[in-house]
Amino acid sequence: MKFAIISDVHDNLANLEKALNYINKNKIKTLICCGDLVLYDTFSFLIENFKGDLYYVFGNNEEWHEEDGKKIKNSENKTIQIFDKIGEFKIDKLKIAITHYPWIAKNLAKSEKFNLVFFGHSHKPTIETINKTILLNPGTTGGVFFQPSFAIFDTNLKKPELILLNEL
Repeated sequence: MKFAIISDVHDNLANLEKALNYINKNKIKTLICCGDLVLYDTFSFLIENFKGDLYYVFGNNEEWHEEDGKKIKNSENKTIQIFDKIGEFKIDKLKIAITHYPWIAKNLAKSEKFNLVFFGHSHKPTIETINKTILLNPGTTGGVFFQPSFAIFDTNLKKPELILLNEL
C-alpha cells in the first residue's frame, strides 16, 4: 500500500492540485497533511479533490483552527481525522505520528513508540532514521523557500520517496 504526505501548502492551489492529480492518478487512497494549508478554502479544495482517507494536523498558520475543525471531523463520505498538535494512528499495522513541528517530531521519533513520524514547518524535505523510526518532512507543497515537494510512502517496501512537483 502507498500513501502520500504533504505539508506547508500555504494556499498555493495550483501546486496542491498538481500534487493531488499525481496522487489520484496513482490510485493512492490515503493522504497525510502535516499542516499549514492556511485558509479553510484550501482545506475545502483538498477534501473536494481527494476522495480517500485524510489525516490532518494543524500548523501554526491555520486561520480556521477553532471554528471549522469539528464540522470537518463529522464528514460522512470518508475518513477525515483532524488533530491539534499531534496525531497518532495506524496504517497497514505501522504506528504513525504526525505533527507540524520539528522539535515535537524529533521527540516522538526518539520515544521509539512509532514506526513513522511525519512533520512540516521548516519547508525543507528531510528523511532520517532515529533508532528504528523513520522521521520525514515532505517539504513544502506550496513551494515556499524550497522547491515544491511531497512524499509517497510504500508500506510494503517500508520506504519513502520524495516527489518534486517541478519534475512532474
